[in-house]
Amino acid sequence: MKTIANILWFLFTGLGSAIAWFFIGLIWCITIIGIPFGKQAFKLAKLALWPFGKTVDTNFGKHPIANIIWLVFGGIGLVFGYLFVGIIWCITIIGIPFGKQCFKLAKLAAIPFGATIQ
Repeated sequence: MKTIANILWFLFTGLGSAIAWFFIGLIWCITIIGIPFGKQAFKLAKLALWPFGKTVDTNFGKHPIANIIWLVFGGIGLVFGYLFVGIIWCITIIGIPFGKQCFKLAKLAAIPFGATIQ
């Protein structure tokens, strides 16, 4: 079931989301100071492709300054985007698992530093 869900996610949401994360990572990597933020975006792009079967644990306290900078300079828009898409997915019963993945990615879009993906 996880494989089928990942394939459907990839086709309907994951590819676009991963491309967006990739371009955000490229923008962050323009400056030397932004490289750690770009690396986080690339890591999130990888997760956005195949999120089913993976869990995310966030730890804001590990890097609070980096998380605040991330949230102010782009994270909040990504959070609201994932929340919106997640609500759209949850309109139908079949879409609820996909909506839950959007909510998982919204949490990670808010606090990527210190988060572990298993």
